[in-house]
Amino acid sequence: MRWTLKPEPHPKKVAVLAKALKVEAILAKLLIQRGITTYDEAKAFFRPSLKDLHDPFLMKNMVTAVERVFKALEQGEHILVYGDYDVDGTTAVTLMAKYLKSLGGKVATYIPDRENEGYGISFQGIDFAHDNDCTLMIALDCGIKAVDKIAYANKNGINVIICDHHTPGNVLPEAMAILNPKQADCGYPYKELSGCGIGFKLIQALHRAQEKPVEELKSYLDLVATSIAADIVPITGENRVLAYYGLQVINRKPSIGIQALKSELQKDRMSITDVVFQIAPRINAAGRLKHAHYAVDLLMSDDATQAQTMAIAIGDINDERKSLDQYITGEALSQIEQQLSDFEFSTVVYNPEWHKGVVGIVASRLIENRYRPTVVLTKANDELLVGSARSVKGFNLYKALEQCSDYIEQFGGHKYAAGLRILPENLDKFRHAFENAVKSSIKAEDLEPEITVDSEVFLSDISHKFYRIIEQMAPFGPGNMRPVFMASGLRDNGYSRTVGQDHSHLKLSIVEGANPKTYNGIAFGQGESLPLVKQTFKAVFTLQENVWKDIKTIQLNVKDIKPEE
Repeated sequence: MRWTLKPEPHPKKVAVLAKALKVEAILAKLLIQRGITTYDEAKAFFRPSLKDLHDPFLMKNMVTAVERVFKALEQGEHILVYGDYDVDGTTAVTLMAKYLKSLGGKVATYIPDRENEGYGISFQGIDFAHDNDCTLMIALDCGIKAVDKIAYANKNGINVIICDHHTPGNVLPEAMAILNPKQADCGYPYKELSGCGIGFKLIQALHRAQEKPVEELKSYLDLVATSIAADIVPITGENRVLAYYGLQVINRKPSIGIQALKSELQKDRMSITDVVFQIAPRINAAGRLKHAHYAVDLLMSDDATQAQTMAIAIGDINDERKSLDQYITGEALSQIEQQLSDFEFSTVVYNPEWHKGVVGIVASRLIENRYRPTVVLTKANDELLVGSARSVKGFNLYKALEQCSDYIEQFGGHKYAAGLRILPENLDKFRHAFENAVKSSIKAEDLEPEITVDSEVFLSDISHKFYRIIEQMAPFGPGNMRPVFMASGLRDNGYSRTVGQDHSHLKLSIVEGANPKTYNGIAFGQGESLPLVKQTFKAVFTLQENVWKDIKTIQLNVKDIKPEE
């Protein structure tokens, strides 16, 4: 694993900011690395305000979208709220449906069946809208490439508003309005909203048009924060504001559905990481193995008892998902062993029996084992092969798939994740084309996992005050990752040992240089590094607080260990 130190900010800039904020130089340095160079920028970072949200009417087509929604509400039209089956889609559908119902709207919801309809807007979904007299459809987290589907909706007298954050294709659908900051001619200042985030901008615009304050919409932000966490979008700018207040709602007064999920976890206070690894997988599991309407029903629920029953059922589905995930990953790793000599730069695996609801998770798992751009495919009901692609840091997966488009029937996504469908007879051609596309453009260093290090530190400089300020930099995520530090001149004080049932983890008790003070740490999955710490070594780590019998100590969460050079 390679360690990459972030560039050092100019010492003068660090000194000026440290003085303005009355903090240590290292904290000023961390802020400058995140683009924060002035007192006012630091204030906005540490104390986000809903007033920092951009005017929703800066988004292209927002006026048209708002006018069409109000017309539908005033004339009593039936509105179909349509969304993808993942967390971003289901939270977006819930948010939009709840808000429109609060305005008296006649609202139905629709999530496509992953098995029978696949990703995005489907002809079946449009038929459902037509059969139920819906004359307006709001598509969330999907639709930006659905040219033929939108044409079909138009033919059936259904107006469509698309709220999508995925990369547009060369041809846009002829929808009533497209809300997507990534459109080439959209001047909206923030481009990284989730699909649910764009849905929120639409309800913000509807609220503003009624001359109502955005603060009244705060109760919807638990849904937006969940989508931001699950979809791994940058937690910068506007997303930071939405995630910050969304976490407040999750921890103080969440919706009945989110509260039911929290109760199952028996965790009162949740971080973005908790949402990513505990809440999101449960919501996702419904769409992966059963149907995503289970998740929407839970998130829409206003009955606590009913919601608790649904949360338990979704927890059971998630347990089933974990078992499938583990089994398929094992089978895929066996396939990879047989391909290593032919495919050096990429991984493409296929089995017609794999459940397509977990292929995205399996792709991510495979990258943990073999660090390469990865595609996992299985067979769809229509005889096509369907799958998920995941990338490694620094490599644009979307562009690589574009280079293979001759062998792909359909694909969509972004530079780090995508979904695709191919003909069975094109599998081998695609496999070689993808290998060549990766080989021709990936940098050698991108084939090795990287840890980005914010700063070198002395362990003696780490204090409870230092830790508290770092915690105030949360919520952490892409664009604002939890700070990673490096320390050198470390050695075991004689008490470091392996722990865990199979001794796979390393419990560290270390000293730094001539300083006799002991520092504790945990290195998960690094039990084999015990011999390394018996000599002088260096480590990269994040900080966490450990509480034992009401005594708080700062512990190192060690990511990697190397011998001192």
